Amino acid sequence: MAVAFTFPGQGSQAVGMGKDLAEAFPEARRIFQEVDDALGENLSKLIWEGPEETLMLTANAQPALMAVSLAAIRALESRGFSLKGKVAYVAGHSLGEYSALAAAGFVSVADAARLLRIRGNAMQAAVPAGEGAMAAIIGLEQADVEAACAEAAKGSVCQIANDNGGGQLVISGARAAVELAAKLCTEKGAKRALMLQVSAPFHSALMAPAANVMRDALAGVTKNAPVVPVLSNVTVSPTSDPDEIARRLVEQITGRVRWRETVEWFGANGVTTLYEIGAGKVLSGLARRINRDIATASVGSAAEVEATLAALA
Repeated sequence: MAVAFTFPGQGSQAVGMGKDLAEAFPEARRIFQEVDDALGENLSKLIWEGPEETLMLTANAQPALMAVSLAAIRALESRGFSLKGKVAYVAGHSLGEYSALAAAGFVSVADAARLLRIRGNAMQAAVPAGEGAMAAIIGLEQADVEAACAEAAKGSVCQIANDNGGGQLVISGARAAVELAAKLCTEKGAKRALMLQVSAPFHSALMAPAANVMRDALAGVTKNAPVVPVLSNVTVSPTSDPDEIARRLVEQITGRVRWRETVEWFGANGVTTLYEIGAGKVLSGLARRINRDIATASVGSAAEVEATLAALA
């Protein structure tokens, strides 16, 4: 009977997220202040009031989602909850890995906010606007999607960026190659091939400039061994070694988010409940499609914090 905490990635953001936590728990409100101070701007006002199109920008959404996740963690901790001893593993989807690591003490909240702002800006700047693309492929075997990507790339870049489980794979790369691969996937029998409204080809080889930026940024922050092991997106294996974690975070920029395998790993290693910490319920939905034997719960509101404390008492 083990518990794992998971932390959502980009796409889970919504105007007003975390406000309920900040109003109910002074410790949660302090997290938003820490993030505002670290970035030198009133990000919390944007999170709670919008406008949505500004919150959606990668450089804002990434630290914003981390702030909400850490606010939920601080709310739990304010009532005596401790990650160590109660939680076996943590993991996060893409930027959520930074939230997981901050929750586990690998970096400070302020450094996590600054790293995610740098990450968001670097990912946006890596490829000129309009030159990259991503597409969600629904209902096609991974081998067929990989074959379509290889056929479409022809010296360009097109690869699987996210294995989200439940028959959903996301491909990423040069726009023309991704558009062709999506067409080929439809011809191979995919139920849907949907071009995504994203600002850059995340988790592809085109993100190499951003990986270099993050290598330097991570070298400049104080890193600690996390209090619970973190399961990496790119290796689907747990580690508590700070240098290895930093290496994996750099690889993650250009590498695949292996979320289906992450949930499968949890199931194979005794995890019976996954708690999604922060905004939205995206990861809970994915987990239910991957392994129905694992229970899921969300921790993004004051009421959900109380329910979690009662369940894990």
